[in-house]
Amino acid sequence: MEKRLQDQVAFITGAGSGIGKAAALKLAENGARVALVDLHKENIEDVKAQIEKLGSEAIVLEANVSSAKEVEQCYKNTIQQWGNVDIVFANAGINGVVTPIEDLEPTEWELTISNNLTSTFLTVKYAIPYMKKNGGSIIITSSINGNRIYRNIGMSAYSTSKIAQMGFGKMAALELAEYHIRMNMICPGAIETNINDNTWKEKKNLKKVEIPIQYPEGSQPLEHQAGKPEQVADLVLFLASNQSSHITGSEIYIDGAESLL
Repeated sequence: MEKRLQDQVAFITGAGSGIGKAAALKLAENGARVALVDLHKENIEDVKAQIEKLGSEAIVLEANVSSAKEVEQCYKNTIQQWGNVDIVFANAGINGVVTPIEDLEPTEWELTISNNLTSTFLTVKYAIPYMKKNGGSIIITSSINGNRIYRNIGMSAYSTSKIAQMGFGKMAALELAEYHIRMNMICPGAIETNINDNTWKEKKNLKKVEIPIQYPEGSQPLEHQAGKPEQVADLVLFLASNQSSHITGSEIYIDGAESLL
């Protein structure tokens, strides 16, 4: 099988689990060397071992992606290892605290915004100097929340970060086009990941603002179940490869029509 990304270097945040892990394995399977960035070192060490079994290379970069110094250093380490960056997948994020706006603490708001939005800015910003010469592809994980649906009551901080990623990505697509750096945003719906580990619900408080919505036949029309990380990874591969060479500034929904209900 032809390796679509042979000798290219991919930089992935949130690479230790879920969509990030699936994308890392998919890109490595297609010939990419992968810089694995995550807060949980043990997770990305496991992903590194799996990539090496596929016959590719990976490095482990433990970092808090909301820290400018740590993100910048991750890129320096990647360049020191391989000399270039061709693909960036800004994927790290959390759901954060799910609670009414009235009860959301400013520190809780800032935690979600910094982990989702500031981290995206930093991941893109520090990639640009290394991608300007040869171009490449940058992909942001946004969401259907804040873009197509607003029914997930209590997720105001999360939804704000996700629609902001969209605006940032489109601004970046125009700004970076002259360097042949493509920028696209993917918008998953329900996907089988462990993001619920980074969700802190306060169901008691939610009762005062919840709006009852019920879909008797289910909320995923296409497959009647949540999507799989591997399905999202296929989309990431497409956007990373030359098969999407004329696509930039686009949002692509991958949700089995969930957000159309």
